[in-house]
Amino acid sequence: MNAYIYIENGVFLQAKAFGAHGECAGELVFNTSMTGYEEIISDPSYAGQFIVFTMPEIGIVGINDDDMESLKIHANGVIMRNYNDNPSNYRSQKSISEFFKEHGKFGVYDVDTRFLTKMLRDEGALMAYISTQIDDKEELKRRLRASGRIEDINYVKNIGAINEYEHKKGAWDKNAKTYKPLKSIGKKIAVFDFGVKRNILNELCDVGLEVIVMPHDTKAQSIINKFQNGEINGVFLSNGPGEPKKLKSEIAEIKKMVEAKIPIFGICLGHQLLSNAMGYETYKLKFGQHGANHPVLNLQTKAIEITTQNHNYNVPESIAEIAEITHRNLFDGTIEGVRYKNYPVFSVQHHPEASSGPNESKYIFKQFLQIL
Repeated sequence: MNAYIYIENGVFLQAKAFGAHGECAGELVFNTSMTGYEEIISDPSYAGQFIVFTMPEIGIVGINDDDMESLKIHANGVIMRNYNDNPSNYRSQKSISEFFKEHGKFGVYDVDTRFLTKMLRDEGALMAYISTQIDDKEELKRRLRASGRIEDINYVKNIGAINEYEHKKGAWDKNAKTYKPLKSIGKKIAVFDFGVKRNILNELCDVGLEVIVMPHDTKAQSIINKFQNGEINGVFLSNGPGEPKKLKSEIAEIKKMVEAKIPIFGICLGHQLLSNAMGYETYKLKFGQHGANHPVLNLQTKAIEITTQNHNYNVPESIAEIAEITHRNLFDGTIEGVRYKNYPVFSVQHHPEASSGPNESKYIFKQFLQIL
């Protein structure tokens, strides 16, 4: 079927689509990963966005349940050069087209993704409206304007855990072809679920932590009580989608937990929310950082780690007033990690769980144990 793309800068494209019929607005971001498209598509942090893959061929290894980062597709859609509906991998359970149909989403292909990527690098992240049903440019333009901007929408409220639950799986065992069982070291943490990736939970368990996942709007006082009573030993703040400053009530609750001197570890959105809770407002990057090939300098060891990234926002340089800068991105020099000076709190912008991507930063989960 045909698909029609209208971008807010006036660009209008015709392409092909697979999956379900549909239409919606979203923010265009490009991802430079060479592998792991299933983990990327099922990452809740992409809610409200269209993922433009720079990898020209998508679908080759199909889809399987074990590689899912969440229970569904959270991105509004994906855009690619070519899509392959005949997967060739022994772990594949279905094609990417079947996957999208099951979830009521569509993918767009036969697009010059190199053109789109260069445009986004020059102009920054752009809103777009994509439809498999409407081919009129002016109507798509009108619908895009009526849809609102991504930074004005709170996506977190509709993502993540509704009720508290335990997670007991460790990292993937490539020899056994299954996830390792939890081997507890007797430490328990509360995970605030803003859209947590499953492999973050797996890595927390893999270092021996007992993981209790909480809804994102859990009140700080209940966590403080659990900490003071010895029911939990620390808190983890997860990744998630959207503008961090929209989460005003969550930021206020995080501030209370920080002041209670609870050990806290944050990744991505969690990293940004901690900054806001400390009084240092985050800002939006020009086109964000999305991929699995981003070099990050560990300022403590001087090692360069190749990392997985997925974010459009970052913490300000002024945070050095209250925190030690531990990591920096070597593409643009932005802050990638901090350790707060007067609190048992640290956070990173990149994704040490490496799903998908290199695993050079997995040691960061063990650093959480040291703080606990």
